[in-house]
This record gives sequence, C-alpha cells and structure tokens, in this order.
Amino acid sequence: MESGRRKGLSGVLSSLSLLCVILDLQLDGVLGATHVEIEQHLEMGRKLLAAGQLAEALSHYHSAVEGDSKNYLTYYKRAAVFLAMGKSKSALPDLTRAIQLKPDFLAARLQRGNIFLKQGNTQEAREDFEAVVSLDNSISPSLLNVILNTFINLWCTILQQTWYQIINSHKEKIHTTELSLPTYLPPTLLSFQLSPWDPESRELRAECYIRLGDPRKAIQDLTPTTRLRNDNRAAFLKLSTLHYDLGEHQESLGHVRECLKLDQDDKECFSHYKQVKKLSKQLDSAEEHIQEERYQEAIDKYESVMRTEPNVPYYTNKAKERICFCLVKNKMPAMAIDICSEAHQRDPRNINILRDRAEAFILNQDYEKAVEDYQEAREFDMENNEIREGLERAQKMLKLSRKRDYYKILGVNRSANKQEIIKAYRKLAQQWHPDNFREESEKKEAEKRFIDIASAKEVLTDPEMRQKFDSGEDPLDPESQQGGGQGGQGWPFHFNPFESGGNYHFKFHH
Repeated sequence: MESGRRKGLSGVLSSLSLLCVILDLQLDGVLGATHVEIEQHLEMGRKLLAAGQLAEALSHYHSAVEGDSKNYLTYYKRAAVFLAMGKSKSALPDLTRAIQLKPDFLAARLQRGNIFLKQGNTQEAREDFEAVVSLDNSISPSLLNVILNTFINLWCTILQQTWYQIINSHKEKIHTTELSLPTYLPPTLLSFQLSPWDPESRELRAECYIRLGDPRKAIQDLTPTTRLRNDNRAAFLKLSTLHYDLGEHQESLGHVRECLKLDQDDKECFSHYKQVKKLSKQLDSAEEHIQEERYQEAIDKYESVMRTEPNVPYYTNKAKERICFCLVKNKMPAMAIDICSEAHQRDPRNINILRDRAEAFILNQDYEKAVEDYQEAREFDMENNEIREGLERAQKMLKLSRKRDYYKILGVNRSANKQEIIKAYRKLAQQWHPDNFREESEKKEAEKRFIDIASAKEVLTDPEMRQKFDSGEDPLDPESQQGGGQGGQGWPFHFNPFESGGNYHFKFHH
C-alpha cells in the first residue's frame, strides 16, 4: 500500500516536472521575444489604449513587460493603463519598478506621488515630489507647472501641513518661472470644504484665491483665521489691504485698527493705517460736500483722493465718476463731457457715468448723444426707473429740438438764469422787430422770428413752463394743448399782433 502511494506521488511529481518544463519553454519563448515583437506589442497597446479598449491594451503591455523586464518605459506604460482603468493600486508596483530602473524618471515619480497622496501616504508622496524638484535644478517651467498643478489639485482633497511646507519651501523657484496660477489652479479649489479649525489651510487657499483674482473668496477664508490665532496681525493687515483695493475704505480701516490693537508699534500696520485713514477722510468729506450741494468743494476733494492713492484703480475710477457728476450739477457741460468720457473709458459698464454724461449732453443741447448714452445704460440695467425716465425725457427733447428749441432761439445755454434770458430776448427782439424791415418778404420773416423770440422768452422766464420744457414738453405746442397757439404760430398770448398788418412799436419793461 505504501509502495502504491509512493508510485502515485512519484507520478504527480513527474507530471509537475513535465508541466514546469513546458512552462519554462513557453516563458523562454516570451522572454526570448525579439525587439521587433516587443515594439509590436507596445504599438498595439498604444493604439488600443487610445481607442479605449483597456483590457486588450493591458494584455499587450503584459507581453511587452514579460519580453523585456529591464525596460522602465514598458512598466510606466502598463501603469498608465492601470490608472486609466482606475486601478491605482495595481499601477503602483509598475511605477516603483520603473523608478528602480531609472531613479531620475520624473514622470513616474509624479504619478507615484499622486497615488501615495490619494492613499493618504503623505510622507511617501512628499519624498517623491521633493525628489522631482531636487533632481534637476534647471527644471523647466512647464514641468514645474505640472508639479504645482498636481499638488494643488491634491491639496484640495487632502489637507496636510507637509504640503504647505513643500509649496512654501519652493516658493522662490515657483515665482521665478513663467508660471500662470490662474491657468492651472483647479476648479475643485472653489468648492472644497476646509476644516473649520485649520487656519493655515485657510490662509493657503486665500492666497490661491488672491492669485486667481477673487479677493472676495480670499476675504471669506481669511476672516475666520483672525479668531483662530491669538495674534494674527498678518491676517488683519491682509484683510485691510484686500478691502482697500476693493474700494471698501471703512472696512479696511476697521481691520487695520484691529491689527494695531494687537501691537500699536507694528510698523506695517501703522503705515497702512495712516494711508487708509487719510484716504477715508477725503472720501467721506467729498460725499458730505455733495450732500450739501457744494459741488466744487467735492471736486477738489476727489482730486485730492487721486493724488493720495494713484496706484489703486478703484479710487481714480471713483473720483472721475463723482467729478463727472459734480460738473453736471454745476452746469458745466463741456468739462463734464470730457471727464465723463474719460471715466466711461475706465469703467464702460457704469450706468451712473452714462447717466451723467447723458445729462451733460442735454445741457450742451446734444440730444442725440444723450439718447445714445441713456440707451446704452438701459441695456446694462433694464429695471432702473431713473435710466428709463431719463431716456424717455431725452427722446422727447430730441423730438422737440427738431421742431422748436427755445434755448437755441435765444442763443442761451440750458443753465442760463432769468436775467441772461431777458437780456438775450431784448437784443434779439430789437434786431428782429418787423419795423426794421421794408421789403414784404423780409418783414414776414422778421414777424416769424419775432414771434419765436417772444415765445422763447415767455416759456423760459416762467418757472413752471420752463420746467415742462426741460422735461421734454413744449408748453406752447397746440398739439399738446398745453398753452397758446390759438393765434398765429404759437404766440403765447393767443394773439398775433401782426395779423392786422399795422405798424407796431414795442417798449421793453423788463
């Protein structure tokens, strides 16, 4: 019986030996694959990977690796297929083998560092990333961009102080390359939820937001850090600077004061405080002057604002906008148009500037341009009633100007006072009095001009009628039934003194 067992075991061992021989022969066939055959496997793997046939691609890469176990690229390419299949754990040994075969293979180290971080192995990841940076001091900007992009992507999903240290330790190298952070920072950064008790991670993300050009988000992240640290003067100063650059001088002043409460001798905070306080005082004073209708004094203050802070665009833009407004209120249309136009170039979508320039054009009796500005402002804000009413008024005035413009008839501007209007009327009435003309055709023309001159004087010296005309309504238009016109050609007293054809002499009692 024992002899039978031995024979059976001997048979099994013989069979296993035979199987091993067969396998060795097969493996020898693969391992002995020619360079051409290996290249064929790699090429087929590449094509199948590009076509999305991952399983088939993987089979060819298996053959390539078995055919040449010393080629680091075959391991790296097979790892790429594993990663495409979502099998990062399977890719890890291939990346490690590729690095063993070629320690300075940066792409493999980047990929492996990525996997380590996803697995939570931050120390191993740090070693890979630091190795990439230290392997080549002449590392290209494009590769450094890849490193930073990968690193910030991962930072958005796993927060560790070690990552911050890596970025901070290589900050000088990052800043000396042609690096464009807004291009490479990932969208996930904007939605990631930070730990509420981690000030350093908030500060890091705030810095990223600043580089992305989103100071509002940076403020949101920095604000909690002022409570998470006992002495966070740096955060208070940064918050003050951000608000200052946004034109929020009161908020800026509040934050820099908090910094000085922590240390009244802090040089940076005190220097910034003096600047903010001076500018804030000028801005507040300028607006007080506007409220009191002291427009020239407001203009002077805003000019001081531009001298105080010439380097922050917001304050120059704001000053130009408010000076434009004040010049309109001061009835200085020519200067207002120039300043408003400059302000419009700086801030093309600002409806207040367009509104004020439109009013300056109206004062300058350029109603077509006034309509254009109001229409442009209306496109930016369809719900604004002030803009809508201004547009309707400008359109009415444009329509009236094509009929009869009392200001043009007397040759005065829209800001003329009563004395100026009467003086212009007297001069023109004397010039165009019909008694001054002998020819019948000339006398008829003089009568028409004289009636228009008298009508203009009547409307513009009566506050109620002038207000109606300034609002786009002709109080003497027969069609609107707002006044005369029952006599000849709009004569305001319902009587045309020239209808009887007699000679009339006028005395001016005003």
